[in-house]
Amino acid sequence: MVNSENIGDFYKRVPQANPYGLSLNNTGSGHFNVFSRENCSIVTPYRRRDFYKVTLLIGQGRLFFADRWILIDKPALLFSNPLIPYSWEGESQGQLGWFCLFSEAFLTPSERLGSLHESALFKIGGNPVFFVNEEQQNEISVIFLKMMQEMKSDYTHKYDVLRNLLQLLIHEAMKINPIDNYQRHHNAAERITSLFIELLERQFPIDSPGSYLKIKTPKDYALHLSVHVNHLNRAVKEFTGKTTTEHIAARLITEAWALLKHSNWNISEIAYSLGFEYPPYFTNFFKKKTGISPNEARKTFV
Repeated sequence: MVNSENIGDFYKRVPQANPYGLSLNNTGSGHFNVFSRENCSIVTPYRRRDFYKVTLLIGQGRLFFADRWILIDKPALLFSNPLIPYSWEGESQGQLGWFCLFSEAFLTPSERLGSLHESALFKIGGNPVFFVNEEQQNEISVIFLKMMQEMKSDYTHKYDVLRNLLQLLIHEAMKINPIDNYQRHHNAAERITSLFIELLERQFPIDSPGSYLKIKTPKDYALHLSVHVNHLNRAVKEFTGKTTTEHIAARLITEAWALLKHSNWNISEIAYSLGFEYPPYFTNFFKKKTGISPNEARKTFV
């Protein structure tokens, strides 16, 4: 079943990541931890995490998202956020590196609204994975080692130091990932389209059969973006070449494929969760877009 994993769930699955029994509010305001990947699971389940995570991956494997996968065959940094589900399948015995995880509450208010959310490293539509050379790997490793050392210290203000080290890690990554690659809005159509795409992505993933899409139509999206639906449709069509309806339909198909592959929900549960009043409507929609029925699609994964 595709569901979200909170920090407590993560420690139940990976108890070695929390050997000292840190509380979920160990920093006084939110949670932070850092740990070596050496003793972690080679395979992690496909799900959304309700926390941020920065990982230095050393070791070969495949990183799976809903509609694509990335071969990791050299050291890489992964920036995961609470909106994007993923899974990891290690293919080499030597799984090295580090990760730090933290809740949004760990950050100061200015950081929550500043570089973290605006960074292409965490932003929806940004690039969450990029490879590092040997020099960059060494520099980033030093930061993680300092984090590990600080976590073991008795210094009263150690979490302030860790916040600074986290910011240093993010900024070192932003240097590697040039600012020219960040998304910029050159006109009103681009800005409205970007807001629409981000709002669309925020509707997913669907975590349980009891959850369902509340924003479904172009009119719904226009209402939430405080623009007229005709203005939204013109902007999206102008900037992407596709209609708002086409974008929504494509994202529904992507999520449907993910649920058919990664969940044990029946077709009716998937249909309702994706906003279809009746399962046959979903079946017809899926078959029209893909050429096969949901049941046929699910059999391809067996």
